[in-house]
Amino acid sequence: MIGTLGITEECGSIGDLLTGEKVHQAMERLTSIVHRTPLITSETTNNIVNKQVYFKMENQQKTGAFKFRGASFKLMQLSKQELEKGIITASAGNHAQGLAFAAKKLGAKSMIYMPEKTPHSKVEATKNYGAEVVLVGDSFQEAYEASMKRQLKTGAVYVHPFDDYDIMAGQGTIAMEMLRQEDRIDTFIVPIGGGGLISGIAVAAKYVNRNIRIIGVQARNSCAMYRDYHHKKTIGKQSPTIAEGIDVKNPGQFTLPIIRDYVDDIITVSDEEIAAAVLYMLERNKALVEGAGAAALAALFKHNQNIKSRHCAIVVSGGNMDISTIPKIQRLADNEHITA
Repeated sequence: MIGTLGITEECGSIGDLLTGEKVHQAMERLTSIVHRTPLITSETTNNIVNKQVYFKMENQQKTGAFKFRGASFKLMQLSKQELEKGIITASAGNHAQGLAFAAKKLGAKSMIYMPEKTPHSKVEATKNYGAEVVLVGDSFQEAYEASMKRQLKTGAVYVHPFDDYDIMAGQGTIAMEMLRQEDRIDTFIVPIGGGGLISGIAVAAKYVNRNIRIIGVQARNSCAMYRDYHHKKTIGKQSPTIAEGIDVKNPGQFTLPIIRDYVDDIITVSDEEIAAAVLYMLERNKALVEGAGAAALAALFKHNQNIKSRHCAIVVSGGNMDISTIPKIQRLADNEHITA
């Protein structure tokens, strides 16, 4: 097992903005607040890909996704006066729930803008955590722009869902926690929307061991970060995806440089491949995960031959699925067969 974190020197420098030490500090502060989620294995999966695979079950985190980590750490950095002004943000769903719950714990009011297409279950859960929800626009970007206009009028503190170094540090605690649970991990496969999760995980993992590989995954229908990372021109308009949690139109201003410096590769998967992975997790691991939460596993199945790893970590980022979408997921998965 890993002892003191920070046994290797920093890889690449981001000054005081996002460092392995900052993630370590976040981990110490969050230990008593967040769940230490299970790291599970599956012999069936190991046999299919001929690797040891470890699933980090963040679908079992408070509010059903990893977002509670970053939101909690961010709000811990705010003063009492800032909290009294209230919190505002935009979210495709999971950041909304994580922030709403974290704000409620601290007695702060939260207002959250969400796209009109956000699954009903995520909207209701966010309201139940005490937030005021405003549904606007067809995409995260439109909800984000509306929330920024509202912030200028209210003076509330804006908590960005991914483009914030405190948020990234909180999400990065997942990597340090995993490496304490299993120190042989040599590769992390991580879903990417705006990039906050993978930025934190990449910096944290390479702080512990610079040789760990970080592979990002995007839905093929919504892959702005993939295109920027590989210097491809964006072609046409993005399409909807069943992985709405990672359906982000524009890469983060702060996350993109970190990803370019720390992430080893970014790959894409189709909605059909994501759907098949959702059903696989339900049938084989008895776990209900949303599209974004299944993206990393879909990538492992699709790109297994090109992923050189003996001990591979899959970040199951969330489980807040709208149950009514299961028939659609079954239809999409019909042409995808996962077999040993």
